[in-house]
Amino acid sequence: PPASPAVVSQSGGCVVAGGRMTDTRRRVKVYTLNEDRQWDDRGTGHVSSCYVERLKGMSLLVRAESDGSLLLESKINPNTAYQKQQDTLIVWSEAENYDLALSFQEKAGCDEIWEKICQVQGKDPSVDITQDLVDESEEERFDDMSSPGLELPSCELSRLEEIAELVASSLPSPLRREKLALALENEGYIKKLLEIFHVCEDLENIEGLHHLYEIIKGIFLLNRTALFEVMFSEECIMDVIGCLEYDPSLSQSRKHREFLTKTAKFKEVIPISDPELKQKIHQTYRVQYIQDMVLPTPSVFEENMLSTLHSFIFFNKVEIVGMLQEDEKFLTDLFAQLTDEATDEEKRQELVNFLKEFCAFSQTLQPQNRDAFFKTLSNMGILPALEVILGMDDAQVRSAATDIFSYLVEYNPSMVREFVMQEAQQNDDDILLINLIIEHMICDTDPELGGAVLLMGLLRTLVDPENMLATANKTEKTEFLGFFYKHCMHVLTAPLLANTTEDKPSKDDFQTAQLLALILELLTFCVEHHTYHIKNYIINKDILRRVLVLMASKHAFLALCALRFKRKIIGLKDEFYNRYIMKSFLFEPVVKAFLNNGSRYNLMNSAIIEMFEFIRVEDIKSLTAHVIENYWKALEDVDYVQTFKGLKLRFEQQRERQDNPKLDSMRSILRNHRYRRDARTLEDEEEMWFNTDEDDMEDGEAVVPPSDKTKNDEDIMDPISKFMERKKLKESEEKEVLLKTNLSGRQSPSFKLSFSSGTKSNLTSQSSASNLPGSPGSPGSPGSPGSPGSVSKSTSQMAAVTTK
Repeated sequence: PPASPAVVSQSGGCVVAGGRMTDTRRRVKVYTLNEDRQWDDRGTGHVSSCYVERLKGMSLLVRAESDGSLLLESKINPNTAYQKQQDTLIVWSEAENYDLALSFQEKAGCDEIWEKICQVQGKDPSVDITQDLVDESEEERFDDMSSPGLELPSCELSRLEEIAELVASSLPSPLRREKLALALENEGYIKKLLEIFHVCEDLENIEGLHHLYEIIKGIFLLNRTALFEVMFSEECIMDVIGCLEYDPSLSQSRKHREFLTKTAKFKEVIPISDPELKQKIHQTYRVQYIQDMVLPTPSVFEENMLSTLHSFIFFNKVEIVGMLQEDEKFLTDLFAQLTDEATDEEKRQELVNFLKEFCAFSQTLQPQNRDAFFKTLSNMGILPALEVILGMDDAQVRSAATDIFSYLVEYNPSMVREFVMQEAQQNDDDILLINLIIEHMICDTDPELGGAVLLMGLLRTLVDPENMLATANKTEKTEFLGFFYKHCMHVLTAPLLANTTEDKPSKDDFQTAQLLALILELLTFCVEHHTYHIKNYIINKDILRRVLVLMASKHAFLALCALRFKRKIIGLKDEFYNRYIMKSFLFEPVVKAFLNNGSRYNLMNSAIIEMFEFIRVEDIKSLTAHVIENYWKALEDVDYVQTFKGLKLRFEQQRERQDNPKLDSMRSILRNHRYRRDARTLEDEEEMWFNTDEDDMEDGEAVVPPSDKTKNDEDIMDPISKFMERKKLKESEEKEVLLKTNLSGRQSPSFKLSFSSGTKSNLTSQSSASNLPGSPGSPGSPGSPGSPGSVSKSTSQMAAVTTK
């Protein structure tokens, strides 16, 4: 077929407008519809149509303008229904549940490609859809073949009921919907209906208004862009909303128009000079209002019938963001007024709220466009502006600024990091952007710390090495973490250090505990991801010792956060950390917490046991020796798990190997031979576990130490709180169970578990008589006096706990 007049040349079978692929007429964005019925941007490129041998037909090709890669290769199928929308969009379904759209920069380019599609399908380019959507049954198809057109009743007040019935009967059939939509378009029918709407309102004809509601609602469900463009035009949209006020299912009409004209105010914080942009903003707000507030919640049947309405709003938002982004005067004025000290508070609040909404609109953009959007804002100075705003007293303004900051961090953390590192060269630590964020987090007045949780999430994103760039000449991780630990970490840990100067938290209210838990969560993240930066900081500032003070908090969640922090450090199996822990006797607060937890079978009990179990299973020799040498007497009678006995066994094997190296090498040879002989043989520690004497246990019985039937709550002795009573015992009668060590000036742990000679530990098991199943003293359920860690007391057997 002859080329259309718009096509100037043909090259290699491809139709190229003006002979150049760079012609802006052919510049398009490719969109696909995802499962959430949202349009995903697949990239910007230039479209051409040419014969593709592999596909055996004329096809649409889109090559990316960035690198020339193929974004789209789609054969123009003779039976596919292509739709042209809003003069610059071509939409079609490539397969079931896979919709495509080409959004053209210029109308002329859209027309050229549309003509090519129509040419292949043998259609007149004046149509807006190339094929009827045939999903109906054979019977319906036969009926419609006999009546090619759809005759609409004349648009009169007396025939409204007939029109409403016709619209309702056409909705189930795709072909009838198509014919109804064409008839409504061609006859200017919608404007005539809206004229009747005015007559019905003047006459207070409620029946007619109810019919008009059903008609207009049905027209929405036709899902037709050409009809939406008429309905959402400046002259029609308020009347359409008026028709939708008269829902027959409601006893009285809604006041949507009154709200839109009187209550909802359009604020131009910075005057918008472009009338087209202003009109587009008004239209988008009203259409969004119709979708969210006016139209009833669609049924399952209707859900997909409003997809074009979603698309209409989506593309409008993309256009608005694009037009505002290109208006340099507008953005320059916006940022100038934001940072001007002379701007009054109310005006500044409006400006910040506008900027927040502007950033929220940008979420309709796809990643590459979003990057360009934030790049524009960055060039305009959004980060210095935020710094100024965050330093102000107005809480509402600061809150909105925090939301804007969250958009920036979420989409381009590297941009934020680069800015804060540059400003550190000129400003004091106190006014750095990140430190302002940390201060707002620390000073959050919300009892639930909602704002602090959001800000902590942003900080985690900023210090996460996973999203940091690494190039040949620049490593962002090294630079930024060096900056963060030098300029910001002391601000983050200040509340923690201030609250842990004594042997228990100086402030232990719920809000403080929540804040410290958040800080600990971030520090734990740093231990996992920052290696030597955080290691140097923890050891030099003695952070772990201060954190473990929080084990004494009355809030279990905070004590567990402190324990989790230590567990993460031990999990690294780093000897630098291990030496620091041993030198400062940092198992002491954990053992204290374990003993204070007493008979309670809870998360604290399990978490502490798991920590020691990790040391045993991983065979961390230095920590095993340290724990057994210093804390064995406090833990030796915990026999409801084999962890501590297993640790002791590890320790003894270790000592044995040190004393007799030849025996160690012989064992290793025997073990290797054994493995070669039988690969399934259990390892030493597993053998030890399964060989444990379990004769005293019955099926279904709790694995906990037995309790004395005569014991009551007052009899459970807290080994730490009884310290003062035991202090008076003569040292000559005591047998110290914790060995004195001489590590860098510290002689021994800061507390000793000392027992009178001839006595047993306070965790000693009772006589075997109380161990019989079913006896009053048999082990109980979790939380009962027979649970883990239960403590017995008698006049002759008492533990003496002394403090150095």
